[in-house]
Amino acid sequence: MISRTTRTVALTTTIAVSAVLTACGSDEATNVDGTQAQSDTIAIGVPAGWDEGVLISTMTAVTLEDQGYEVSLTDGDIGMMFAGVSTGDLDLLMEVALPTLHANYVNAYGDTTEDLGYWYEENISNIAVNADAPIDSLEELAANADVFNNEIIGIDGGAGITRLTQEDVIPTYGLEGMEFKISSTAAMLAELDGAMAEGRDIAFTLWVPHWAYAAYDIKNLEDPELAFGEPDQLHTFARDGFTADYPDVAEMIGGVHLTEDDLSSAGNYVMNTHADRDTFTAVAEWLADNPDVKERFTVNPAP
Repeated sequence: MISRTTRTVALTTTIAVSAVLTACGSDEATNVDGTQAQSDTIAIGVPAGWDEGVLISTMTAVTLEDQGYEVSLTDGDIGMMFAGVSTGDLDLLMEVALPTLHANYVNAYGDTTEDLGYWYEENISNIAVNADAPIDSLEELAANADVFNNEIIGIDGGAGITRLTQEDVIPTYGLEGMEFKISSTAAMLAELDGAMAEGRDIAFTLWVPHWAYAAYDIKNLEDPELAFGEPDQLHTFARDGFTADYPDVAEMIGGVHLTEDDLSSAGNYVMNTHADRDTFTAVAEWLADNPDVKERFTVNPAP
């Protein structure tokens, strides 16, 4: 659900989010021009299963709260989060991969949202394998399918990387004989963890940036046909009218940039070595140990 209290992370199903978005929308005021009126709370939609999206969203929430803002975090399917921003029930969605991965959502909702700019420059989709696997390219995968138990481990069905794998990568490289197992990011990572512990070969969808590259000895398969497309940039999208309501916050968000090392370090700390901890607390600890990153989220002037 969307909480209007500070530092609340709501873990919901898509159906539950939809119901609450509708309920919240009925209570929100609108401006004369039809845009959403400013609320006391900045509501951030967090794309479920996208760890770097969880990180940037939680970093933003931690630092804004430290500066006197009230912030809520709502977890859900990225399509539902985009719809929430479009209707004004959410203020921000901080992982929109463009120009390729999330182009379908921008085509659907771009006219009722604001692009605040990108915070990560080279988001690369891949099929990855264990580093000691006997192949280095997607061109070799079909001929070596049995090495990987004739399967590719994927994430959720609504993810852009899943769509690209199904529609472009599999036909381009003749991988129709392999089972593409659609699951979730958590399930994919559990499969990866098990394979690495047992010394099994594994092929799975992954993307840069991701903390798994720091946690496991893995490699990306080369994509000579560019079936996954050129690298995307990770953007923040806001509800229509957000910049007018929060100009200083919008300016700060537009100026934040994170590196692969930032996200790898933060992700490994939060999602791996401290996975049993509250995400908000773990992110706050990591930011305290990395003040150069935390400083990038400073709003000028503060509220």
